[in-house]
Amino acid sequence: MSHPSLEIQLQTLPHQPGVYQYFDADGKILYVGKAKDLKKRVSSYFTKKHDHGKTRVLVKKIVTIKHIVVETETDALLLENNLIKTYQPRYNILLKDDKSYPWICIKNEPFPKVFSTRRVFKDGSEYFGPYTSMKTVHTLLDLIRGLYPMRTCALDLSPEKIRAGKYKVCLEYHLGNCKGPCEGLQTEASYALQVDAIRDILKGNFKASLQQFREQMKTHADALEFEDAQRIKEKIDILENYQSKSTIVNPKISNVDVFSIISDEGYGYVNFLQLSYGSIIRSHTLEIKKKLDETDEELLSLAITEIRQRFHSLSKEIYVPFHLDMGEDIKITVPKLGDKKRILDLSERNAKYYRMERFKQVKIVDPDRHANRIMAQMKIDLRLNTEPRHIECFDNSNIQGTNPVAACVVFKNGKPSKKDYRHFNIKTVEGPDDFASMEEVVYRRYKRLLDEGQSLPQLIIIDGGKGQLSSALKSLELLNLRGKIAIISIAERLEELFYPDDPIPLYLDKKSETLKVIQQLRNEAHRFGIEHHRNRRSKSALTTELDLIPGIGEQSIVELMTQFKTVKRISKAGFEELQAVVGASRANKILEFYKDK
Repeated sequence: MSHPSLEIQLQTLPHQPGVYQYFDADGKILYVGKAKDLKKRVSSYFTKKHDHGKTRVLVKKIVTIKHIVVETETDALLLENNLIKTYQPRYNILLKDDKSYPWICIKNEPFPKVFSTRRVFKDGSEYFGPYTSMKTVHTLLDLIRGLYPMRTCALDLSPEKIRAGKYKVCLEYHLGNCKGPCEGLQTEASYALQVDAIRDILKGNFKASLQQFREQMKTHADALEFEDAQRIKEKIDILENYQSKSTIVNPKISNVDVFSIISDEGYGYVNFLQLSYGSIIRSHTLEIKKKLDETDEELLSLAITEIRQRFHSLSKEIYVPFHLDMGEDIKITVPKLGDKKRILDLSERNAKYYRMERFKQVKIVDPDRHANRIMAQMKIDLRLNTEPRHIECFDNSNIQGTNPVAACVVFKNGKPSKKDYRHFNIKTVEGPDDFASMEEVVYRRYKRLLDEGQSLPQLIIIDGGKGQLSSALKSLELLNLRGKIAIISIAERLEELFYPDDPIPLYLDKKSETLKVIQQLRNEAHRFGIEHHRNRRSKSALTTELDLIPGIGEQSIVELMTQFKTVKRISKAGFEELQAVVGASRANKILEFYKDK
């Protein structure tokens, strides 16, 4: 340890929950963190080896450690969150959000107005929210005004002024949108019942309002007042329709916050759902930029504190995907099945959708960040030592041994670099020998790059199975490149990835971006190789068996060869395989041609 005072500072730290702060030589705050045990947590920074480069840099810069002891872990969470927002230390996760969120206000006044606002005053009024979308606010207000006639005017409806007859009803009264409390046509008690019902709706409790309207409808129907009964029935339909859209779980699940997290190399995405009486009354996703390769547990615990503060949540229970220690005041539930698990899955789905949308936006606005993320993910998925910024993929194409060719396509930063594509006419191999052909083209490609002093790829992909991979490896060994360039092969059909000296293939998630990049490389190599082969065939005016099949044209041959690669495979393919490429009619013609062969 370079700075002697750090040893003394570490020795004097207490075994207590609290918050620690790191400062550099200039007294600038670098990092704020929380801990169950300050001494153990802070000491670990200086005793263990850190894999993440930024963490190593942070530790080198620390000169002074300050700490604040608190009574509970809950206090530590809140304090950590406040300090991060106040000082925004360089190495902490960013929790930026400059938006002011809308609220729904029930005004503290006689005959209260109900309206949306972005400003909260401590005037005794009730505020519901904040909501993350103005659309949600408008939907709720439209629902409320459709159910309950409420005043929208700014008049001071004090009892004295109403008794003095100072006001006259306005157009809203004549339209049926207000019951005219300004002229004393509606009592405060009657109006208060409406406000109570509105309060329940804003909390997500529709039961009381539905019961009240059903009773009113029955009363009107019993009195043969069918028009009034129909009017009430329409309100019931409106309320039930809204409730069916908002209620997605058991109505007994009330006053619960649900949190889930999806993360990648650079960012975490935390979704928050707030439940009341089985209804989602709020949904919000927070994007968090990682600074020190934080775990999902660290990201989620910090995000929960931030989101609950931001939205003034007082829920005593939260649902999360894994156990967290949030202090004694909050009940932590990790749902495994049933309604609780379904709502957690819904939250996770929201986080995934948000992440996908952000990817699309970033791809347009910040292509470099998009490429950086994919490269970092490919490095992890393919177990590479470096990011595969430069990838080359090889494919052999031959049709019954005529004009054997090979293609090499190049991707840089996850995108095709067409100016670097190369095709090879096989020179040293007689007949259709895919293995020998692969050995030849790989040797020729990298012998040339070495002779010309050009940059080598970080990853080579061979289209084919273990045999093709072995052939390519022979050439790398001859050039003394084995072990210096990562090389894998992708087998068709099952999309198996093979590595040198490993008989067990790697299977990637079918939806993973890494597999999609590899498939794009492979398909591009197929296309490029077949295109070149077609050009050579047309130039030499040579025909193949496929040309002899009636009704099978040039385009169909290209599509078949792109999919099957050799005539032999086409001749042995079944109807369904052929139909998927060229349709039922042509598939039957191919089967008929090869029937007796």
